[in-house]
Amino acid sequence: MEPIIEFDNVSFRYGENAPWILQNCSFTIHENEAIAIIGHNGSGKSTIAKLMNGLLFPQEGEIWINGKKLAEESVWDIRKDVGMVFQNPDNQFVGATVQDDVAFGMENKGVPREEMKQRIETSLKAVQMTEYLLTEPHRLSGGQKQRVAIAGVIAISPKVLILDEATVMLDPQGRTEIMETITQLQKQKNVTLITITHDLNEVIKSERVIVLNQGKIWEIATPRNILNHGKELQEIGLDIPFISELSHELKMTGINLKKDPLTADEMLEELWILHSRT
Repeated sequence: MEPIIEFDNVSFRYGENAPWILQNCSFTIHENEAIAIIGHNGSGKSTIAKLMNGLLFPQEGEIWINGKKLAEESVWDIRKDVGMVFQNPDNQFVGATVQDDVAFGMENKGVPREEMKQRIETSLKAVQMTEYLLTEPHRLSGGQKQRVAIAGVIAISPKVLILDEATVMLDPQGRTEIMETITQLQKQKNVTLITITHDLNEVIKSERVIVLNQGKIWEIATPRNILNHGKELQEIGLDIPFISELSHELKMTGINLKKDPLTADEMLEELWILHSRT
């Protein structure tokens, strides 16, 4: 796979004498890859998201997005390739209706009207919001608003989709629904998906996880390998998922599972295998 995002020794701080928010961060994200970036509050996650979208520029190091080096002269081209969904969808709404809001980004890009109408229909169908086409955004629930925000981003066909704490304001069911929708969209649209979160339950379906701690790369590995660092993750301010915690407690009592489960289904399968052996 070709790299679509590259951070090369990137450092950033908000002001000349301010403390560094990011220090010497290097990583590569490939086309169509699903990546999670996790860390405690203040670890630099949202700063990385803004750097990826050209909302900020690094004081040190280089950032490359889809083969273009991030700079003043390239930032507008880079933003065409990167779509972002923020934690509060109200901050993204600009249209009087759902239809107007989804159309806004395409109007700025000069998408022809007939193609625009088709993309509105397709993107709203993808997030199951077709019936709300003419609804005023303020009449929607939190989960519905977030779905419309996602539709507005995917309508402009970005190569990279960033969710910056996009589920933090939703209840557990709403979080699950949004993440399932996003996972399906990522596969259907062949986009690179970057989920920025402090909730480790959201990293399970990612291919790789980048863990930040105090502005530095703490670890880059698969979700299973990351969640094996149970106590260490807690020490850097992250709560491990219930299934991982249960797996650890079983080990402490002498019950060794064949592999460390990530989901309830995997846990049931492991317990069934264990039961069959005894």
